[in-house]
Amino acid sequence: MKKIAYVPLAADILHEGHLNILKIASKYGKVVVGLLTDAAIIQYKNLPFFDYNERFKIISNLKLVDEVVPQESWNYREILNIIKPDFFIHGDDWKVGIQAKVRSEVIRELKKWNGKLIETKYFKNISQNYKKEILQTGVTPDQRKSKLKRLLKVKKIIRILESHSALSSMIIENVEVYKNKKLLQFDGIWSSSLTDSTLKGKPDNQSVDYSQRINSLGDTIDTSLKPIIFDGDNGGRIEHLTYLVKNLEKIGVSALVLEDKRGLKINSLFQDQSKSLQESIVQFSKKIKLAVNSRISKDFMIIARIESLILGKSLKEALNRAEKYSSAGADAILIHSKKEKPKEIFQFARLFKKSKFYKPMIAIPSTYSKTYESELIKHDFKIIIYANHLLRASYKAMFQTAKNILINQRAFESEKNITPINEIISLIKS
Repeated sequence: MKKIAYVPLAADILHEGHLNILKIASKYGKVVVGLLTDAAIIQYKNLPFFDYNERFKIISNLKLVDEVVPQESWNYREILNIIKPDFFIHGDDWKVGIQAKVRSEVIRELKKWNGKLIETKYFKNISQNYKKEILQTGVTPDQRKSKLKRLLKVKKIIRILESHSALSSMIIENVEVYKNKKLLQFDGIWSSSLTDSTLKGKPDNQSVDYSQRINSLGDTIDTSLKPIIFDGDNGGRIEHLTYLVKNLEKIGVSALVLEDKRGLKINSLFQDQSKSLQESIVQFSKKIKLAVNSRISKDFMIIARIESLILGKSLKEALNRAEKYSSAGADAILIHSKKEKPKEIFQFARLFKKSKFYKPMIAIPSTYSKTYESELIKHDFKIIIYANHLLRASYKAMFQTAKNILINQRAFESEKNITPINEIISLIKS
């Protein structure tokens, strides 16, 4: 019987490194590719550009490949004991770093049936270089748009961070941390009406119209491949809502958030909400239905933001709205609160989870910022939006730098607290 050579691959962007390892594997016997699922990849890397089914079709049609099986995690123990391959083929890049422990486990499992580990030369930075090229050329709106729904299927919590400029989008695209041998990163971008307005020196009352804000999204799209959630306030006049949906979907935005207030906007974090008016359930449900019917693809999400708790109304009222908005077609529910503790949104979550109209829940912990993501996961929240933090951070840093220059009458004292100019220049490839 022909011997089996097992090759685990993500194979998001097929390149010469993949083909090289498959050629080597073919010399040892029947090539079985363990194709990492989206859920497996997201543990250590970014969400792949192509979903599992698309990648499966590509790899299955390669002449070098005899069989493709799903690899559900980075722990190979289960799949190895099912297939019991004679050879396990892998690049030599996992000898150090977060995968070193996984490598040791593979060697231990292979010994049970005298299997051998074959390590090939790793083609360093190929995937990263391809990613840079894709960022320069761009992805299609459909590829970008579908990412948020794909993330909802494979992640316990989706982290979204506010971006107000191309530079802040670049930070969101590139910042990552390895903690407890897991990759931590931001999964998407929040296009905030508050930060868009503040950046232009205008109040957060829809003074900056949608056309201006959508034009500004071009900078975000040019500098990040992450999915975008657009803060649509109350959606404006219902007669214009269809155009807003179509324009956002056309450029690849993943979701539109509509809040159930009416009239001139008053920011939800202001203490005095006496002049804020909440839209009737019937009218706002009509808005949701119109937005849902205006979209071309179900990959574009319509999210209903409930302001009941902001306006001092009861939990029962908020829950009633959530069920009505959900039945009207909303894909997710954003329950907003300005309390310093998350008690009321956790109560809402417990009740809504039991409802037959349940949809994924979203939190914006601007005021209850001491709450850990683990607590939100425990209460079944799927998306957390850090809604204004990069703008707030940049304001404080710029203000202090300007003040220090005035005090010292030179820039030297500020240099230790600001980024070297060469580092800034190197961010942009000419």
